[in-house]
Amino acid sequence: MQWMKLKDFRPVVRAYGLSIAVWCGLSLLTGVQYRVFDKAMNINSSLLDMLLLAESRGFSFALLTPPIFYLARRSIGGARNRFRYLLVYCLGVGPFMLLYAWIRWTILPPWDAALQQYVPRTNHGPLELIHSGFADQITMYIAIVAAAHAYWYFEKLRKQEMENVEFQRALAASELQALKMQLHPHFLFNTLHGISTLIDTDQAGAKEMVVKLSSLLRGTLEHSSSDLIPLSEELKFVREYLDLEATRLGTRLNVEWSIDADTGPALVPQLILQPLVENAVRHGIACSRDGGWVEITSKKRAGVLELGIRNSMGGKRTPGLGVGLRNTDARLRYLYSDEATFTFAEQGDHTATATLRLPALGCGPVETEMEEGTHARADRG
Repeated sequence: MQWMKLKDFRPVVRAYGLSIAVWCGLSLLTGVQYRVFDKAMNINSSLLDMLLLAESRGFSFALLTPPIFYLARRSIGGARNRFRYLLVYCLGVGPFMLLYAWIRWTILPPWDAALQQYVPRTNHGPLELIHSGFADQITMYIAIVAAAHAYWYFEKLRKQEMENVEFQRALAASELQALKMQLHPHFLFNTLHGISTLIDTDQAGAKEMVVKLSSLLRGTLEHSSSDLIPLSEELKFVREYLDLEATRLGTRLNVEWSIDADTGPALVPQLILQPLVENAVRHGIACSRDGGWVEITSKKRAGVLELGIRNSMGGKRTPGLGVGLRNTDARLRYLYSDEATFTFAEQGDHTATATLRLPALGCGPVETEMEEGTHARADRG
């Protein structure tokens, strides 16, 4: 309990410590300036006396600065009537001068400029310190009040900026989760539709697809809380998805892999490639009687990871971007802002290419299970 009480006083001790350090540091310069001025005016004064005089004044202002900062923080943004707000600060100059004079008078005896020495306190009371230096005291009061308001306005803006950043981060996380959840029903709908087409003609194949689908869904749950996963894990999921599609399409589906070995550990968004591969299979291969091919590539250059999905095109494609392509573009923008790009283009040789370029996070010379599939052609059947 006693420790908690001491802990509550830490901000107060820190505030006074910082105030004293700043004011005493500035007072050293002021004391030196006093001595330079006296020397220029042929006034005989010692550097020690000038430093003590400046430090006593600075220490007095240091003790009054934290309370003014505290009052400024309590009042900033809460004043409805600006005239009343200004009036309160104008009235505060009187107590400030009285407190300053009393503290200064207590620390050191008054300084007599004519005699160039400290005189007994009985000869000069605290009020005479106000009379001889009221202009400087008022100026210092205004400077402290202005500095307090500037500091707390800056802190308020910084806090609002941090809250705004946190809000944007939470909003982006929410949008990313929504985009990720959008993929699941879309993927399930298309896969279940493929299973339904086999139920009457190939019941064994339909059963095999159900088993593989359950394995795929189990894989998505393992990384459901992660935005980024190793590329090797993403490619493993894509392989399993293509195995599932191969059950339905047989030898009509040909897959080519060109995966650089050092890209396996690179971190990529979960399910970033699956919708692109699914798009290639559905619109480029499944709709063609003779089937087709899809090529999946990865390479790293100059700190950029480049992923490509290239496929043959069969039949007519619906104009515009589908759900998978729009989802991919949106997720990259939320995760990487302008540091990642996604392009999709159809070439004149009846091929389509989807290319992702994103920061190569986590890349290293680590061999992965994908290495054995590098530059290999796999016929799914």
